[in-house]
Parts: sequence; C-alpha cells; structure tokens
Amino acid sequence: MTAATNDGDAGAEETSAGTIPSPGIPVSAGALIFDRAGRLLILKPTYKSGWTIPGGIMEADGETPWDACRREVREECGIEVHRGRLACLDFRRPRPGRPGGIRFLFDCGQLGDQALADLVLQPAEISEYRLAVLADAFELLRRPIRRRVRAATGRQELIYLENGRPVPGVGPPA
Repeated sequence: MTAATNDGDAGAEETSAGTIPSPGIPVSAGALIFDRAGRLLILKPTYKSGWTIPGGIMEADGETPWDACRREVREECGIEVHRGRLACLDFRRPRPGRPGGIRFLFDCGQLGDQALADLVLQPAEISEYRLAVLADAFELLRRPIRRRVRAATGRQELIYLENGRPVPGVGPPA
C-alpha cells in the first residue's frame, strides 16, 4: 500500500512485470483525547467547515499510522501523546471528487489538567478547541468523523467500518 501525500503524489512499486504505479490511497490518523471528566477534545479547523478531532494525513515517507497520529496531535495542539489503542479502522470508498481512503482512529485516553492547560493551537490550521461531552461532540463533529467517534467510544475492541458504518459479519465473535 502506498500512502498519498497532501498533493496526491504516490510512489510506485517495482514488480516482476516492470514498474506499475501503486494506487494512491490517502491514509489518515486521528486521536480521541479526553479530559478527566470524560469530555472529548475537538478542534475547529480553519480550512473546512465543522469540527474535527486532532489528526491528519499520514506522510508517504514511511510514517506509520501511530507516528502520524502523534505528529498531528503535536503539530495541531502542542500535546505529546505517549499511548494509544487502535479503536477504529474506517475504509472510505472513492466517490466523484473525493479520493476515499483509510482512516485510523486511536483512543489516546485521558490527559491531565496541566497537559490540556498547556495546549497550543496551530493557528494556520486550527482556530479554536473545546472539551465537549460526547453528546455535544456528536452534534458538532463533521458527519464522517462523528460516525467513527460514535462507533469507537465506549468499547474496548477495535471496530472496522466502511464509509463510517459497521460491516455485517466483521467483528468480535458472538
């Protein structure tokens, strides 16, 4: 799999049949970060409507999804996350004008009051933040992210989604 960069470049893989370009599949990673009261950290981006969670596109230089999550949280919020649990994997099918992609969502747990008080926003990308109870966060988050966050919160096992929805027959044994 080759991850696409922000400008859509993707590498090529060498095969026995010669050089065949790999599909450029955008991959991103996001973080669920909570305060001690269980409120979710949400961000208001400057470059699109609605609210989101910390995260962004994985670099095509060999960066892993977990490394991308940590880097994006650090860049957008000035917070260092040291632990996370993969909570959700969402495959988004391409549509006209939208490339689709693979979205990793990590539950990074609760942060202390001081870590959240030291939060520093990246002003070019993030205009404000909130710590929101989940019901309020679900109202504010953009629809694709809302589906992912809703599916991932309150569970301990990884959930696999396609276009933000659970896939019948995929999940823990009954």
